[in-house]
Amino acid sequence: MSPMTDSLRFAEAVSLQDLSTYIKRARRIQEQGIRLQAVGQVLAAWVPVMTPGSLLSQLPAVLGLRTVALAEESRADVTTELSSISERIARMNPAETELSLPPSRLSVPWAAVTPPRSGWESLGRLSDDHLRSQAAAGIAQITQAVPTTAGAAVVEQVREQVWGRDLETENAVPAEGADAAEAQPLRDAAIPAGAAFGAHALNFLAAEGAGGSTAVHRRGRWVRLSSQGGYILCRSTREPASL
Repeated sequence: MSPMTDSLRFAEAVSLQDLSTYIKRARRIQEQGIRLQAVGQVLAAWVPVMTPGSLLSQLPAVLGLRTVALAEESRADVTTELSSISERIARMNPAETELSLPPSRLSVPWAAVTPPRSGWESLGRLSDDHLRSQAAAGIAQITQAVPTTAGAAVVEQVREQVWGRDLETENAVPAEGADAAEAQPLRDAAIPAGAAFGAHALNFLAAEGAGGSTAVHRRGRWVRLSSQGGYILCRSTREPASL
């Protein structure tokens, strides 16, 4: 097995700026770090959108993922502060392509969870505009329901109620090659509404009105949303309906 690398060489300099933008969006949501996994010539950059606070929490685990092409074979698995990566990129010349990995490491529960890589079942597609509207409705509901003086427990309870409920999928589109009747598995997939928030907050969705759509896959309690800007992987707190 090849040794772990302490720096990553990107295929294009612009990829580092894209990574910096991704981190800025993630920091608007949380400061729980970023996991950089390099395998071969692909870098997977994971960020937590939301994570359950306890074993009894109904808040789904929602992770954001962007993949970036590397210029050479690499192997790394580093979880570190978002600021550590963004500050290093900010100090670099825009033409540079090599990013040194910070020596500091974070030990956080969410980074120990790796969604499955294979065995996904295609369920269909959802309109990006629909996902955006679902996210906006949830944000508005939380804003209205949570007073400015609310404690952490109250905020967590409201977030569980809003983001833990099933996403509305009345505009579900069946998987490619299937007929309209086969859209039902997508409606029964138990997709947490928090997945829509993640896709919207990380700017993974196509521009409003552009007609973009997001592919949905499932494996057990895991659901994957594949949009034009990245992936959302979420683990529901309950089993989906049997097909």
